[in-house]
This record gives sequence, structure tokens and C-alpha cells, in this order.
Amino acid sequence: MEIETAEGQLQIQLKTKQKQYAVPDIPYSIAGSVSSVELNTLVNTLLQEADSCHKGVEFDFLVAGEFLRVNLGEHLKQLGISFEDIIDIEYVERFPSPEPQDCLIHDDWVSAVKCRNDWILTGCYDSTLNIWTTKGEHKLTIPGHTSPIKAVTWISLDADNGMFVSTSQDQTAMIWSWDIAKNKAECLYVCRGHERGIDCVDVSGNGQKMATGSWDTMLKIWSASPEESADEAAAAKKARMEQGKARTPLITLQGHKEAISAVQWIDNDTILTGSWDHTMKIWDLSLEGLKSEIVGNKSFFDVHFSKLNGMIITCSADKNLRLFDPRGGKGASHTVQSTYLGHTQWVQSVCWSSIEEHLFISGSYDNQVKLWDMRSPKAPLFDLSGHEEKVMDCDWSNPKFMISGGADNTVRIFKSKKVARL
Repeated sequence: MEIETAEGQLQIQLKTKQKQYAVPDIPYSIAGSVSSVELNTLVNTLLQEADSCHKGVEFDFLVAGEFLRVNLGEHLKQLGISFEDIIDIEYVERFPSPEPQDCLIHDDWVSAVKCRNDWILTGCYDSTLNIWTTKGEHKLTIPGHTSPIKAVTWISLDADNGMFVSTSQDQTAMIWSWDIAKNKAECLYVCRGHERGIDCVDVSGNGQKMATGSWDTMLKIWSASPEESADEAAAAKKARMEQGKARTPLITLQGHKEAISAVQWIDNDTILTGSWDHTMKIWDLSLEGLKSEIVGNKSFFDVHFSKLNGMIITCSADKNLRLFDPRGGKGASHTVQSTYLGHTQWVQSVCWSSIEEHLFISGSYDNQVKLWDMRSPKAPLFDLSGHEEKVMDCDWSNPKFMISGGADNTVRIFKSKKVARL
């Protein structure tokens, strides 16, 4: 029997993996027109009946693995689910709205941001690096590059010293040492070998190597160690660089046909790259070659692999984010799991949470940073507003802080209330 409207009665079963919020495991009869707001009232009423001390909790509701964003009947029709079956509805505590923190004002566009512990590293179009505290205090401005900086990341950081790397349109990557007590940064190595600007960089989990991707289409692997190799020591005796010592790549991998826009170490021998050539490639360094390839139908501006769920989130010029499963087979038709709609201009940057397996953020030329749940493709959880110009980079490396840099010369910081409570 086909029900033409969503107004009929439905049988549902309410389930949760959060045992403290479990309700009796029995069918409930509800109207097909109910929304998540009404389901929220129902669950809290049932919890209140079981425990008079229960305080109201905001829940999100999953039906067939997707968050309910329209009324239940519409949701079922969109997914082609029979109204006559008992509908399993899973509910989870809603992720709290992040709190806006500081606005860090720079002298030029902020094109690169990376947080570790209590420190934020930023790179600008005026060729400078800056170090800030997560409380908004500016510590240091570092000159050295001769063109806009495109990417930064930490190599190591402890109470006394930090090491980090920056890449630039000047075709170099620079490895830096920062003495925290003296608040002085020194360039240890200038990494030369790319023939065009370097758009992206990442450091292996063991901190021993780094990978760079460039507009010359090449992926290069370098030592990230502060120690000189024998070859570097010999070369240093022959010729000193004006700033720092020269470092050459350990490996050069060729395969992309256009600019490499993103690079990430999946493990110490495996690297993911995304490119303007519509492909993502996974490289096996033990073989010094290509392991697998995922073909899309748009240029990839950024890609990010989650170590928690094994999925890749990507962004492109068509305003959409896409979720790929690298284990899903060959070609986009086999691997695109979901498409996320909400940005109104091209999306420049994406980053998974390091502790919440379903959550990620994105930054776009529509001036918006959005917080997403991979189970909610129709709408983001929250808009993290504040930028007045395009967003150029975003980072969630520190689970406490969502950070973004933009062409309004600012870094915006949002604090996760969920982590703050832990």
C-alpha cells in the first residue's frame, strides 16, 4: 500500500549508542509529519518519565544513516523507504555550537594556518610567518620568504623548542627552529628543487620526513630532521646559502598532470595527494611509486583523509564537498559516498576533526567556514561566521580550536564547547 502523503501514522523504534540516554526498546506510533524538534521533545519526555532529575538534552536523529533535516515522512520518501515498516531512528547528542574567540589581525591575506598545543602558526601573502598563542597574543613575525606563503605545518613542538616548515610561491620550503624562551626563529634549511610555487606541505607522523606538492606537478619527499646528512655537510662546506643551508629532495614522484593542491601522510610510507588534474593519488614510498588513483570530475582544491574513519573529504570550484571512500573501487562513480551542499562559491580548504570521526570543517570564497557532520549532506551543523572576505585555509589539528585564515587579513578562532567540557 502506497501512502501519498507524509501525514499518516508511522511505527518507529528509538535507538541510541549513548546508554545514558536509552529509552524503552518498544515501537512508538507517531505522525509522519513529525520533525526533529518534536522527536526531541518525545525523547526528553520519555527520559524525564524514567528519571525525574533528567535535564533536557538536544538530540539529532539519524534515519537510514542520514540526519533528519526535513519532516520524517519527507525524509522517508526521499530515501525510498516504505512507510509500512517499523522505522529505526537513532538519536545522538547534538554537537554544541562552537564559541567565537579571538580575531588575529595580520598585515596581508592569511593563506596558511596550523595549530599545535597552545600555538598558532600563520603564513601571509606579504611573505611573513607569524606565531600566536591560542589566546590571541602575537609572539613573533618571521621574514624569510620572497613571495606569498601558501602552506605551513609543525614538525615538532615541546616546552622549549618548536620546529616547523613553510612553503611559498618563491619555489622553496623552509625548515625553521624556534627557541621559545628567547622567542627567536632561525631558518635551518632552504629546500630547493621545485620549479614552480609550492602549494602544500605535510610532515610524516614520526616527524622524520616531509612531502611537498607544487604547481610543477611534482611530489617531493625531503628529510625533516634538524640534523645534517653527510651529503648536506659536504655541500655546506662548498657553499653557504644566504639564509640557512640547502636541502635537496630524497625522492621526486611524477604522475600528476596539473598542480598538486594537497598532500597528506596517511602513514609513514603512504601519501595522499589531490590535484587540479581531477585526480587523487595514493603513493607507496616503499616502492617509490603509485599505489592507487581516484578519478573525480572536478579539480580538487583540497583533500583530507580521516585516520578515524578511513574516508577522504574533498572540495572543488563547484561549491560542493564530496566524501570519497578510497577502498570503494576505481572511478568516482564507485567512491563518492555523499555530496555536501551549502557553500555558494568555490571551497578552498577542508579539515577533519582529529577526535570526532563524523565531523569536519570547510572554508570557502563565500567568506564562510562551515562545520559539518558527514551524516548530514543537506546542511551543515553550524556556520562559523566572521570573515569579511574569502577564506583561504582552515585547520582543526587541535581538537579544542577551529581556525581559519582569510583575505580580510584575519585569523578567526572558534572554540569547541564539547572538548572544553572534557
